[in-house]
Amino acid sequence: MSHTETPALQQKAVQQKTVVEFSGVAKRYGSHLALTEFDLTLQAGELVALLGPSGSGKTTALRVLAGLESCDDGRILINGDDVSGLPTSRRDMGMVFQSYSLFPHLSAGENVEFGLRMRRVPSIERRERAAAALALVGLDAHYGRFAHELSGGQQQRVALARALVTRPRVLLLDEPLSALDAKVRVQLRDQIRRIQTELGITTLFVTHDQDEALAVADRVAVMRDGRIEQVGTPEELYTRPATPFIADFVGLSNRLPGVVRHGFAEVHGVVLPLLDPSHADGPVRVFVRPEDLTLATAGTSPAGTSLAGTVLLSSFLGSLRRTSVQLDQGGTVVVQHDVRDRPMVGAAVLVRFAGAPVPVEAAI
Repeated sequence: MSHTETPALQQKAVQQKTVVEFSGVAKRYGSHLALTEFDLTLQAGELVALLGPSGSGKTTALRVLAGLESCDDGRILINGDDVSGLPTSRRDMGMVFQSYSLFPHLSAGENVEFGLRMRRVPSIERRERAAAALALVGLDAHYGRFAHELSGGQQQRVALARALVTRPRVLLLDEPLSALDAKVRVQLRDQIRRIQTELGITTLFVTHDQDEALAVADRVAVMRDGRIEQVGTPEELYTRPATPFIADFVGLSNRLPGVVRHGFAEVHGVVLPLLDPSHADGPVRVFVRPEDLTLATAGTSPAGTSLAGTVLLSSFLGSLRRTSVQLDQGGTVVVQHDVRDRPMVGAAVLVRFAGAPVPVEAAI
């Protein structure tokens, strides 16, 4: 199949330079406030991931943007124009959902053509554009195959091609990978990011999987109870969480009892710098990343920087190993380290702190 349409798709997306803005959006379902004072701007060509636990409002925000749900308060702006009152058909958005939703009686190519057929695009152009969209997702040889002849990953790529073939201003992805197995999920995740970057299309990606969000997004907005808790680059969220919820939800963290004194946290005698040195003195819970801890043989670590403990479990995870240690002073920590270090269960070890700044929350 010809790839002649791909540059046109790219040119169209780049020329549009679509900016999307949620301004004070609220959505209610009876007495439940699914979104409240929701403010978020997607810059032109940016991929923003909405990340959060179930019920946090992620999908509601996407559906409001798509026009599948109405706003109770606030506005949806596209390039400064209020589209809050427009139906879905007039918002010019491509959508991919968790379920592939392919028509079983149509071939892959005919599924991709469907939106163009609804727009009364001539048959020759329709087929050329559908073929080019399938080529974009690596399925140019599968034009005539039916859904039951395709794997789950291939079906989702057809759904992606169908969303892109109409050259939408905005791409909406609602948990598009959650029905796939782990290896296919990673492959398609990377392909989505490559295609989105090539086309320069403004994209909202909804997921509950933090690995997906951190891997593909330019920025991540972490949601909680219908609000955005923090928005930033993946690196900002991981290394400088703004709240204890972010520290606990994004990535893995050990939660340890401690005390804040004069801008530092003390954990069983080990003194650590704070991400927020202005935090009030008093008892706290300290969040320490597993990679900010290392293991040492008992008796080899400098005094004041480590805690003694006993290995409970050590798990091989391919590129790294995570080891759980029962601390002599109480509590358990997980240490992330090189796979070549294989501590034995029951071995006496020292858990050494790297001294990275830590977030804390007041102990209740």
